[in-house]
Amino acid sequence: MTPERPTDQPDSDVRGTISFVSLGCSKNTVDSERMLGLLAQEGYALVPEGRDSDLVIVNTCGFIDAARKESCGVIEEMLERKRDGRVKGVIVAGCLAERQKDQLLDDFPEVDQVVGVFGREQIVQVSNRILGGLHEQRTLFRPAPIQAQDDRARLRITPRHMAYLKVSEGCDRLCTFCAIPYMRGKHVTKPIEMVVDEARELARDGVRELVLVAQDMTYYGMDLYGEPRLADLLRELDAIEELTWIRILYNYPRHFTDELFDVIAGAKRIIPYLDMPLQHINDRMLKVMNRRHTRAETTAIIDRLRGTIPGLVLRTTFIVGFPGETEAEFQEMADYVAEKKFERLGVFTYSLEPDTPAAKLPNQLPDDVKESRRETIMTIQQPLAEAFNRTLVGRTLDVLIDGRAPGQEGVWIGRSYADAPDVDGVVLIPDPGLQTGDVVPCEILDTQGYDFVARSLALPSRRKRARPRPRRRGSSLTILDGM
Repeated sequence: MTPERPTDQPDSDVRGTISFVSLGCSKNTVDSERMLGLLAQEGYALVPEGRDSDLVIVNTCGFIDAARKESCGVIEEMLERKRDGRVKGVIVAGCLAERQKDQLLDDFPEVDQVVGVFGREQIVQVSNRILGGLHEQRTLFRPAPIQAQDDRARLRITPRHMAYLKVSEGCDRLCTFCAIPYMRGKHVTKPIEMVVDEARELARDGVRELVLVAQDMTYYGMDLYGEPRLADLLRELDAIEELTWIRILYNYPRHFTDELFDVIAGAKRIIPYLDMPLQHINDRMLKVMNRRHTRAETTAIIDRLRGTIPGLVLRTTFIVGFPGETEAEFQEMADYVAEKKFERLGVFTYSLEPDTPAAKLPNQLPDDVKESRRETIMTIQQPLAEAFNRTLVGRTLDVLIDGRAPGQEGVWIGRSYADAPDVDGVVLIPDPGLQTGDVVPCEILDTQGYDFVARSLALPSRRKRARPRPRRRGSSLTILDGM
């Protein structure tokens, strides 16, 4: 987080000090920022994670086993600080809290409060109660909302020039491997006018790249309007002049309307980058996964996207080692990856989730088979990604500067349209005159694996700067120690 004015000591009217650990996906990040915004308005001071504080809040991820283990490890670390007297209370929030609400306090009896996903709006009351010495209630859970939650008035922990915007909550897909609907409920669309208001608020706060996130992006609007309305939303967002890029993630391979193809292809600010998780391509596997689309339907969407949107970068993910996946079905996936040449691709080994239908399926595959299949797909994908990256060498691309390259004097890290934050590669630019938030035309000189090396072509006077972040009104937030 970049502070507005770091101080060494809290103001006299600060209610208490908070350190915050946010784990998991970008949707969780938005929830963390909303909680921080509420605490800031109440007068809490934020200190860097790892420093002494009155309270520590851990916003956890419960998606797969590896994420749960990470969350539990952080919880134990924070409790150790409580035992040492470095913090007064530990609050566990988010998806792991929601998923393991019946056992989390049994596993970690020293936790002061467990707050479910939809209890985030009460984080101030919970914090006040703990600091006031009231411990009669240690859990707070709310049912999934009928209407989408308002994510405005956040205190962002992303860089000033980039923000995630959640356009819906929950998911109706019920894929057999996924526990997200059990943690975040059914799909609830955030109304178009609410999304646009939030986007304008973020743009006024200096955001240049707006990253749209949801569990099921193309389903947007179905529950609220009776039809998919993503195209209408994108048209409204594309008209916000302060934004430079709009990036769309988590596009399920259904509900791609003619209008949606046309809007993305003709937009000014929607960049030609789409994330579309496929998970598998064999029809039997897709049916067992309850994905509700076929190989033929998927291929038709991919071919039309590439035929409609010039310069499209398509990112996808696959799951290998799903229960009962045969060698022939896996090979079909491998052949498809080689054929379609996805510019960006991630591979996950199947994670058995105890409360999902897939956990009850026969023929669970051993870990060594799953890992071998993951390595096979990545071996196919790596030269394909490198080949695409080489097609960008010699081209001039706008690059959004994210910050300084660690340990490299005068070198900055940025991203082109082809790379989403945190999941794709970066662009390295030797130019001491750059600043975080600049949008700079750069000549791509070379590749380094998944990354690029480039040189800036912009004179200092012509660099596009992110707008300064205005001072927050109605908030007595103090940020300590220059976080």
